[in-house]
Amino acid sequence: MSASPAHPRPSLALLTLGAIGVVYGDIGTSPLYAFREALAQSGADGISRGEILGVLSLALWALIIVVTLKYVAFLARMDNKGEGGVLSLMALAQRATGAKWPIVVVLGATGAALFYGDAIITPALSVLSAVEGLRTIPGLERMQEPLILGLALGILVGLFAVQAKGTARVAALFGPVCLVWFAALAALGLWQIAQAPAVLAAVNPLEAVRFLQGHGVTGLFVLGAVFLTVTGAEALIADMGHFGRRPIQLGWLALVWPALTLNYLGQGALALQALDRAEAAGQTLANADWFFLMAPDALRAPLVGLATMATIIASQAVITGAFSLTHQAIALGLLPRLTTRQTSAEQIGQIYLPAINWLLLAGVVVLVFGFRSSSAMAAAYGIAVTGTMVVTTCLAFLIAWRHWHWNRVWAGVAIAPFLALDLFFFGANILRVTEGGWVPLAVAGLVGLVIVAWLRGRRAAVARTSQMGIALADFAAALAARPPVRIAGTAVFLTQDLALAPAALLHNLKHNKALHDRSVLLKVETLPQPWVEPGQRLELEPLDERFLRARLRYGYMDAIDVPSDLARSPGLLDGPGGTSFFVGRSAIRFASRPLLPRWMTLIYMILHRNAADPTAYFNIPPNRVVELGSQIEL
Repeated sequence: MSASPAHPRPSLALLTLGAIGVVYGDIGTSPLYAFREALAQSGADGISRGEILGVLSLALWALIIVVTLKYVAFLARMDNKGEGGVLSLMALAQRATGAKWPIVVVLGATGAALFYGDAIITPALSVLSAVEGLRTIPGLERMQEPLILGLALGILVGLFAVQAKGTARVAALFGPVCLVWFAALAALGLWQIAQAPAVLAAVNPLEAVRFLQGHGVTGLFVLGAVFLTVTGAEALIADMGHFGRRPIQLGWLALVWPALTLNYLGQGALALQALDRAEAAGQTLANADWFFLMAPDALRAPLVGLATMATIIASQAVITGAFSLTHQAIALGLLPRLTTRQTSAEQIGQIYLPAINWLLLAGVVVLVFGFRSSSAMAAAYGIAVTGTMVVTTCLAFLIAWRHWHWNRVWAGVAIAPFLALDLFFFGANILRVTEGGWVPLAVAGLVGLVIVAWLRGRRAAVARTSQMGIALADFAAALAARPPVRIAGTAVFLTQDLALAPAALLHNLKHNKALHDRSVLLKVETLPQPWVEPGQRLELEPLDERFLRARLRYGYMDAIDVPSDLARSPGLLDGPGGTSFFVGRSAIRFASRPLLPRWMTLIYMILHRNAADPTAYFNIPPNRVVELGSQIEL
């Protein structure tokens, strides 16, 4: 995560191809299961023509309203200096409101927490649905469930295992593979539509209205399943920083949207043909794996292989998104520091977080063994995504009002239809909580608990430190009156409050009875914007000839390198004696008069103890670091 690159960006065509391979992987694999699952909600006693056209119409108009109008046409314009996603929107809203509205942090934290629920379901559901396609190949219809689960788990474990080595080398294949995938979606759809053109009636939104009017509560369950067609829409804005708005919009309008529309129409056309045959035989029509059945028998095996590659790419995009979101959450102070490794020398955005990787894999394995089929798992999918969309829409209102300076009423009028639709979909998915929808809610709840404990714990620790601290101005005046022994060199003390003398400084003076010629008190801050130009990061404030206050400001997407950025100021780190960095290591203890509930202090204590080494996070060489311990009672 570095400052925006200085070298020229690739051409529009190459950026669009890259966006097709990364941005649209999730939504591009929805045809594997979305239409099948939506039809299953209404066709338990046999599928009718009206149900086929009604479900299909709902799916097509969900793509138009939710993805094309809301995300591509509207939300894509709400970028934070080129970056998108729920935390970028949170940061932009924080900037627009002066960081004084707690609701902004609550919305951002909620959206981030819900994303992790989505991040474990997407790989499990998409890969399992592709592997289940093997049963549609002639001769493999009786393939046993243990073998299906074993193959899916083997693919998923292999995918997570290679994350440590980085994906930069194979990422170049994502775009071409997905291009072939969307071409295959369109071709299969066109072939089936040509055999049953009556399916084009589903383009009429009245088919969706008639279906909902005639199905009551069942219609709401169908809506929850129809939402599977738009899962992955969040990626359109989340990946704007990598590709830009125009390539993402062009990829959707020119290829992805037409391909998805044709494929869903093709699945509906196949269902209509099957219905005609069933009625002619005097039988009811049962639901089927419509996607794979669109292909001729001879092409079924290659289609399963292509679908598996597409789902691996979709899963990779979600895993990478989880790494990126976590990096942003750490920078914005929502989560403790985690070990982060750079996996590519050329692409600074290619990072790997071991803790997140293995936690996601554990969640995926539990889901696969717990649900055992993509149909059972589909019920768990929509809640996390719809919840994130509600959060995104609320943040969009704040940005339109406070950042774009729209009239509050007109901003509400513009946002209200999108919010109403999001809440409608969210309500439809809530009905499926007992079928598995509780899983992403439980994951989001756990992540939310961690975020709350970390935020409140840090605030309490800073408050306790302030109570026990000594004002820096008073401390400097006292030293000027009775100077200690001075030793050559510069000491940099990392601190969270520049008004107080850091505990590491006090301990160093107490134990060593000496101070360096120059002491720099450094506070590292993250601004609610993705990038800060290197020349604008450092701000210096001399206190006297011995003490200097320094602020280093980074964007939440920047790579932090404290020594390099301090060295940009001539003479700051130069001179005899070299430079040492002093870092305070605080141990959290229970206080007799606690600032937090005991359970919250316990969680914060565990998070604080297991946070990554700050010197590695700030990119400070270990041989230049002096660590001094202290205790904080909460």
